Amino acid sequence: MPQHLHRGAAPAQRKKIDDALNASWEDLRAFLLCARHQSFRTAADALGLTGTTLMRKIDRLEEELGFKLFLRDQSGLSLSDEGRALLLDVEQMERLSFNIFRRASSTDTNGTVRVAVTEGPGNFWILPRLIDFQKTYRKITVDLRCAMEQADVSRLEADISIQLERPTDPDLIVAKLGRLHIYTFASEAYRDDYGLPKSLMDLRNHRIVKQHGVQLDETGYARILGLESLEGIVGISTNSSVAVLYAIERGAGIGFLPTSAIALGAPLVAIDLGINYHMDLWLTYHKEFRNSDRHKVVIDWLKSIFDPKVHACFRDEFIHPNDLVPLMSGSREDFGVQGYVAAKPF
Repeated sequence: MPQHLHRGAAPAQRKKIDDALNASWEDLRAFLLCARHQSFRTAADALGLTGTTLMRKIDRLEEELGFKLFLRDQSGLSLSDEGRALLLDVEQMERLSFNIFRRASSTDTNGTVRVAVTEGPGNFWILPRLIDFQKTYRKITVDLRCAMEQADVSRLEADISIQLERPTDPDLIVAKLGRLHIYTFASEAYRDDYGLPKSLMDLRNHRIVKQHGVQLDETGYARILGLESLEGIVGISTNSSVAVLYAIERGAGIGFLPTSAIALGAPLVAIDLGINYHMDLWLTYHKEFRNSDRHKVVIDWLKSIFDPKVHACFRDEFIHPNDLVPLMSGSREDFGVQGYVAAKPF
């Protein structure tokens, strides 16, 4: 073979290998999502593909590997023995690729830090304080993502997450920020119009504003209230913490909010029904960010603004909402919620 033809063949061969590797990784990622969702349809939606295209990818991958990855029936997808073995390798590939991006992201002092948090603490606690933070740290942008869906830090859905469930991934650093105590509230107008329940049994004669979400136990309301069902007493059901506060403040019914609601200035009345429900807040981030200066700044700031020694509402022990009012006068003056939610309708 002439030498010039031989030299030209090497790049062509490399391109062929690169194209095959790229196609294989796309097929492996498709396999990964199918395994996680146990459904072609759900995985196809996540990938932005049609179901037919996704199934072709899986068929091609199974043909290249020489074995079946899934057992398919009417109930969905289940992994074969070979599929389970492959899943461990592909998840390891995913973790390593994410680590590469984390290291690249953590080398710069300036830039963006993505913080995911549930909607209530995000809107009513972090956001007001974030305004002062950005005045001090002009070169750090905090991308605050408020949603009830929990962000997966290990898969780069966020850099830092404040969540209600403690993760178990050994690659994550987890610290308890504080405890969120939940209490029963109504507006003064609701109290004047309908009175307040004297007991849990009396609650059946009132309307409830109910919040639902991925991180909330759907059966929790009835169980905590000692009721078999909430049927007939739920007036409004929403996944938004902002909507819950707005609806309660506007007199739509009785609802459940953090004990700090009155202390921060919301014009509400605490209802003593003997309920003391709490959820812990967990600060979570990947260990790769330990050496990132800008991430450390944001992590230390988050720990400081949730410090239970400074902010009594996050202590482990329960403090009645009325008793929190004098303990949180500074927070109310600087970061209160007066006029924050229930604007007067036109």
